[in-house]
Amino acid sequence: MISVAEAIRGALLTADPSRKIMTTRKVARDWRLGRLAHAFDTVMPDRPARPDTPILLQPSQMPKRGKAGSAAKRVALLHALAHIEFSAIDLALDMVGRFGAGQPPAFIDDWLAVAADEAMHFALLDRRLRRLGSHYGSLPAHDGLWEAAEVTAHDVLARLAIVPLVLEARGLDVSPATIERLRKGDDLISARIVTRIYHDEIRHVATGFRWFSSYCANHPSGAIDSILTWQSLVRTWFRGPLKPPFNDSARESAGLTRLYYQGLATQAADRQ
Repeated sequence: MISVAEAIRGALLTADPSRKIMTTRKVARDWRLGRLAHAFDTVMPDRPARPDTPILLQPSQMPKRGKAGSAAKRVALLHALAHIEFSAIDLALDMVGRFGAGQPPAFIDDWLAVAADEAMHFALLDRRLRRLGSHYGSLPAHDGLWEAAEVTAHDVLARLAIVPLVLEARGLDVSPATIERLRKGDDLISARIVTRIYHDEIRHVATGFRWFSSYCANHPSGAIDSILTWQSLVRTWFRGPLKPPFNDSARESAGLTRLYYQGLATQAADRQ
């Protein structure tokens, strides 16, 4: 029986998208069925393996998505979403592999379930791109999500604060408008896919919030204030301001109330 850490490392070092989907799902299934040892005897890679395409650019170098309402713009939107989900597979895997030592089985349960969800999301989007005559890798992308993982690799609280509670929470803010735009463009299939992802991501943010709150309540130095801690970590490790508009209802359903982010957004607005 190999360890869960060894299995996760194998998935992180799988570059081919189709194989990564299968490998990630297998890791989650094998853990759920008791086929992996609860052991962290393997070091995680600094970076996951990546396919030859898409070409990764700096965010400032990314091309515009094309004319509003055009087929090219729709493909560019779906490709960007597919890349987010592909990166999210590695983020969820790395959450377990890097921080799982000493954690209860529920921590591994939760984040491997998230990884399996992200793999399913990517598969749906890539399949849709192919139906539209494109595929994942046909356009450039950026590596901003993994850069957030790199700067928080030292601290599980920082990782939880930034990845699920800033980056994934931002997805909750923009998804309703994306869904509506796809519906208005008569792409109901893509709208249904993004709606499915949106509802799953609420659950993922809730998972991040639950573990972040638990760590704050059970901190080795004694319970610490979760709101002040989150705000401090965001100021330290997140590049750029938190930008409204916020999807307050979706965020609150995940536990992330306005008490957490409204103050940071107000301070950012005051500095502008």
